[in-house]
This record gives sequence, structure tokens and C-alpha cells, in this order.
Amino acid sequence: MAFTLDTPFGTLLDTPQAKQVIDQHFPGLSTNPLVNMARGMTLNMILAMPQAAQLGLTKEKAEMMLAEVNKNIP
Repeated sequence: MAFTLDTPFGTLLDTPQAKQVIDQHFPGLSTNPLVNMARGMTLNMILAMPQAAQLGLTKEKAEMMLAEVNKNIP
């Protein structure tokens, strides 16, 4: 199963390889208590929020992280 921008963020956090990539690019994000509010949101939904830009999360960066995750998933 390939991850996309329509994958729920919680699914990414529950996948060790994806969580590792998220933590590489956004240290501490996966353990932040507020991240639980975004678990049911897709990456597209998160990207539409102004807070994503404030964190430096762009569509290009999200796609790059997904490509990295997808190549490491058997």
C-alpha cells in the first residue's frame, strides 16, 4: 500500500518507517500531544491549514517525505 496525500496522518504515525521520516524532518512532532487532533486528518487537509506553512510543511515537502516512506515500505 502506497501512502498518498489522502492518507490519514494517524496511519502514517502508526507506521514505524513513516514515523521515522516525519521525525527526521519535524523533530518532536510525532510526540507532541497536540498531534492527536490531526490523526484523523489527511495530509491534504493538514496542508490546507495555515499552521502547516508555519511549521514549514509544504505540498512539495509532504510529497518528498511520502516518496521516501514509500520506497522504504516492503
